[in-house]
Amino acid sequence: MKKENKEGGAKLAEAYITNEALKEWEERIGMDLRIGNIFNKTVSYEAIRNYVNGIGDNNPLYRDEEYAKKTRYRSLIAPPNWLYSVFPTWVLQGLPGIHAFHSGNDWVFYRPIFLNDRITAECKFTGFDVKPSKFSGKTVFEYQRATFFNKKGEVVAKTDLWIVRAERHTARKKGKYSNIELPHPWTEEELNKVDEDVLAEEIRGSNTRYWEDVNVGDELTPVVKGPFGLTDMIAYCVGAAPVQIAAHGVQLRLYKKHPAWGFRDPLTSAWEPVYGVHYNKAAANAIGNPYPYDVGAQRHGWLINLITNWMGDEGWLKRSYAEYRRFVYHSDVVWFRGRVTRKYIDEDGEHCVDIETSGVNQRGENTMPGVSTVVLPSREDGTFPVEKRL
Repeated sequence: MKKENKEGGAKLAEAYITNEALKEWEERIGMDLRIGNIFNKTVSYEAIRNYVNGIGDNNPLYRDEEYAKKTRYRSLIAPPNWLYSVFPTWVLQGLPGIHAFHSGNDWVFYRPIFLNDRITAECKFTGFDVKPSKFSGKTVFEYQRATFFNKKGEVVAKTDLWIVRAERHTARKKGKYSNIELPHPWTEEELNKVDEDVLAEEIRGSNTRYWEDVNVGDELTPVVKGPFGLTDMIAYCVGAAPVQIAAHGVQLRLYKKHPAWGFRDPLTSAWEPVYGVHYNKAAANAIGNPYPYDVGAQRHGWLINLITNWMGDEGWLKRSYAEYRRFVYHSDVVWFRGRVTRKYIDEDGEHCVDIETSGVNQRGENTMPGVSTVVLPSREDGTFPVEKRL
């Protein structure tokens, strides 16, 4: 059942989660979903550059063609998280007027993404659960699986993911996060320390990290993002365009065809996408958040930046799992950290380490707990995981 937001501010389409809608969903389980918002298909230099700029990744392996030619790849490659710029791994399907919060990914990476390759994707609806929530009352956890292929038809990566679908009006009335002071009241001294932390990141690069040199308990050099601001959000949209963002008549025709996708900004009177919750305060307020906030895929991209910095050119990110537990609001800072929790040789004979990861904000909240698995070269066995995947 549709309802109209009559409480002022941005008027986003709203609806209730009904048993009838969920019954229709039951019949869809196992279906392939149409991916209508593919952004990057060709792995061009510009597409890689725009993405790494958009997440703040300064690794020369993804930026400098001459540097990359001297590595085992013999070519510029895209980082594994670049796949988020093909599409954000999930498809918005059904339940118009019910907000979608991307809430986690469980990635497995199989092959490198080479310059001038061509990437295609498939997405399948794998199920859902209905659960209570302090944020929005009745919610639906929606599950999908995305698979990415290169131009040879080989699987590059796959990910299982989940999305929380929530009633906007219910979340707004509950106001779970309304007591957070935003924008965050930083002092000049605190901001200077944040800048120091941002610039202290370490890119391992060509300094090979061997499995034998890693110990359980080792801490990764943190990667720090923030204070998160509007330009950070614009840069991410330029690099990943996670939704179909257009202008003027192109945009208006889109919203006339799909009324639930857009709203008129109460401040500027311009048409804006619902995606505007990530940079438009009125839109964020309309779905129950006090301030604009980050994108789940964007934050997982920041986390993968931490891992690829640490593992170096010879390492391979095999798996990256993370749960998006809290919102990262504009003006927030997130310290991404990792700790080696396990070191082992797996059933394939690869030299692996498991890394417990976190993304803690200035309020001390772990916004994104997770675990990643990295395969490292072995000095003793003379094995290099990159060679196996070329």
